[in-house]
Amino acid sequence: MTEPTSPFDGLASEYDATFTHSVIGTILREAVWRRADARFGSGDHVLELNCGTGEDALHLARRGVRVLATDVSSRMLDVGREKIAAAELSDRVAFRRMAIEEFTVEEAEALLRDVDVPAGFDGALSNFGGLNCVADLTAFATGLSQYVRPGGVALCCVMGPVVPWEWAWFLARGRPSKAWRRLRSRGAVWRGVHVHYPTIRTVRRAFSPAFRAVRVSALGALVPPPYTERAVGRFPRLLRFAARWERRLATIPPLPWLADHYLVEFRRM
Repeated sequence: MTEPTSPFDGLASEYDATFTHSVIGTILREAVWRRADARFGSGDHVLELNCGTGEDALHLARRGVRVLATDVSSRMLDVGREKIAAAELSDRVAFRRMAIEEFTVEEAEALLRDVDVPAGFDGALSNFGGLNCVADLTAFATGLSQYVRPGGVALCCVMGPVVPWEWAWFLARGRPSKAWRRLRSRGAVWRGVHVHYPTIRTVRRAFSPAFRAVRVSALGALVPPPYTERAVGRFPRLLRFAARWERRLATIPPLPWLADHYLVEFRRM
């Protein structure tokens, strides 16, 4: 029987080259890592959703964190397994093919028993827009609450709806429909996947009362979006300068509301 395919399978072979190791991609991921390093420590068990090619799992594992890395794309997972095996960290990272919609209350007990964390994971991580593919965030958050122990932290990196960088970029290229795509009430469709762009307020409301937001920061407000890499990646010093200022101002309104992504750090109640 052929394993179901994912729209993300076709990105697996080139994802690291086009994003992970790009100048902008590196800057954005390092910003997430700083927060992950502040929240997760050696010996913690972390559940990663939409893990992609395993770059975040690799970083956490090198710091002694144990990771269950999940993704809907089998090809992304294959790249991740090869990466972790090459780093000789297979004892710290396990991979499982799971769609983000599968993290339900009904599935929680079996998974926690299977990975031997009966009290729940110490934390969870969803990086770079995985939650934007979820239609019902309230149902998802209710399910996720069964996987994370009380006091644990969930880091959620979400694509926001209001991005001046995007407006300027696509309007300058005569593509107004793409410039305003995030503002449409029904979101946008990419490769057959319905992508939503919830506000920070919407995400916070969906995660309560099981989770409480303790920090919100901007990711790509002063730093331009990844799709500008070809044009601006030639100026790494300028990008790093923008990144330094974004790091200093990341939590100050309105920056989180105007960023390509925003990072919400939730505490499990």
